[in-house]
Amino acid sequence: MVLVITGSPGVGKHTIANEVLHSNDYELLDINKIASEKNFIEYNQDAGEVDVDKFKKSFEKVVTEKSLIVGHLAPYVLSSKNVKLAIVLRKNPYKLLEIYKKRKYTEEKRRDNLGSEILGIITNDAINNFGQEKTFQIDVSESTPKAVVSRIDNIINRNDAGDNIDWLPLIQEKNDFKTFFEY
Repeated sequence: MVLVITGSPGVGKHTIANEVLHSNDYELLDINKIASEKNFIEYNQDAGEVDVDKFKKSFEKVVTEKSLIVGHLAPYVLSSKNVKLAIVLRKNPYKLLEIYKKRKYTEEKRRDNLGSEILGIITNDAINNFGQEKTFQIDVSESTPKAVVSRIDNIINRNDAGDNIDWLPLIQEKNDFKTFFEY
């Protein structure tokens, strides 16, 4: 079974993937690492971006039936036929903001990633690419890695339907749109 763990930068994709590997027989495929090793990253103004169209053809050749695929680009470089389940990790945008500040992301990069998280862009793209029946969200804001892995196991066994996440009411309640969006 091909399992995908995706989500915005900073939600804990690699931490969770490493926990999943402890109790399962998967081969870890890190999209960003493979893209870098195969020279599919183009640098513009010190920021690296993967040419997803070129990379997609190369990446699908390394996917096996026991792949655990990790990366925020998963919805853009994988076809639905290769994926059994896609787990989208989501995190409260206020918690992500602190992570991005610690990572010293530029203001533009913070807003791009936070806006994407708030609007659920990766979730939407995962659903559009993999299908609603294969895509599940988990709010990891207050969870330990072991608790998240337990939820993933329950999703695999169809004992958990995942979370329905909408951060917009939180931002609206605090009247805090300017923190996350430039307008």
